[in-house]
Amino acid sequence: MSVWDDIVGQRTVVSRLGAVACGDGSAIAQSWLICGPPGSGRSNVARAFAAALESPDHGMGDEPSRASRLVLAGTHPDVTVLATDRVTIGIDEVRSLIETSEQTPSLGPWRIIIIEDVDRMLERTTNVLLKEIEEPAARTIWMLCAPSAEDVLPTIRSRTRLVSLAVPSTAQVAAFLEGRGVGADLAARAARLSEGHIGVARLYARDRYALAARDQLVVGVLGLRRASDAVLLAARLVDDASDQASREVEGLTEQEEAEFRRVNGLGEKDRIPPKLRGAFNAIGRKDEVRRRVTRHSRDVLDRALTSVASVYRDVAVLQNDAEDAAGLVNRENRAALVELAARLDRAGAVRRLDDVAVARRRLAGNGSPALVFEALFCSLL
Repeated sequence: MSVWDDIVGQRTVVSRLGAVACGDGSAIAQSWLICGPPGSGRSNVARAFAAALESPDHGMGDEPSRASRLVLAGTHPDVTVLATDRVTIGIDEVRSLIETSEQTPSLGPWRIIIIEDVDRMLERTTNVLLKEIEEPAARTIWMLCAPSAEDVLPTIRSRTRLVSLAVPSTAQVAAFLEGRGVGADLAARAARLSEGHIGVARLYARDRYALAARDQLVVGVLGLRRASDAVLLAARLVDDASDQASREVEGLTEQEEAEFRRVNGLGEKDRIPPKLRGAFNAIGRKDEVRRRVTRHSRDVLDRALTSVASVYRDVAVLQNDAEDAAGLVNRENRAALVELAARLDRAGAVRRLDDVAVARRRLAGNGSPALVFEALFCSLL
């Protein structure tokens, strides 16, 4: 089992980074920018690269070394990951990372700092980071992750080594899921509906509720006829997003509490010692849970926009007689898609894709989800 086993569809990148990790370290770049579309596995690539760099066997052994396992589990003392479910990354968080980056590694050859979604930094926060990226401490490596290089300030781009990830193919995602014990039929369907997004594919493969919610949304979009349909569909979608987010956050909180117990040598039924009680209670603090639910709700709604766009993508495929070459995402709904493709002209299909893009921008700008989706669904009539 290699540290790269969870990286899907990135053979060229894995070969390149694997060769870097196997070098003598004297000429390694110390600031990296790992870019790829949502679901391409940016943070997974960063963690695997970190595991290879920290491991004595450079991640090339038949089994992961202890150092590699610690990195991949998120418990290596020299590897720090900043992952946020906030809208922006705060300046205090970055200052704390900089302090950490200047410490000598305690266990491995490198101190590695990974920042997921560096595009969520405001410009003044990025400026705090700039000097450290330009002149890292002697044994420190920075790995920044973003959807694309254009999402990062030019001053950061010019000081980092760029790694560009591809969108995994449906076949590659399906094979990955099958390798993780998912049945062939479900793996193929989850991979197709995810459109190359590994995280979404895994969600659809393990969460039948999320998969059913997507199916209902597509049927609802194809059945839009009146403004009342649009309003009802928007309300149902927003409520469903809140329910999905609550379930996801509840699951994450349970995992974090279990990990806290494991790290501190506590059993499932053991009482939390007084000196640890504050840290344990902070995991499930109500205001923190509420904030995470809000953030996850936005992720569910963003996923819904991708599903809506896939309907009009399929319509365009049918209108251009490209089904054999491009295939349909929503294959189960082919009859309704053919009917919609006949009702719309080609400009109408393209215009509706633009409407989805507008809704995505409004949602990213903190627009009211109910109003954003009511407006979108009315525009699709």
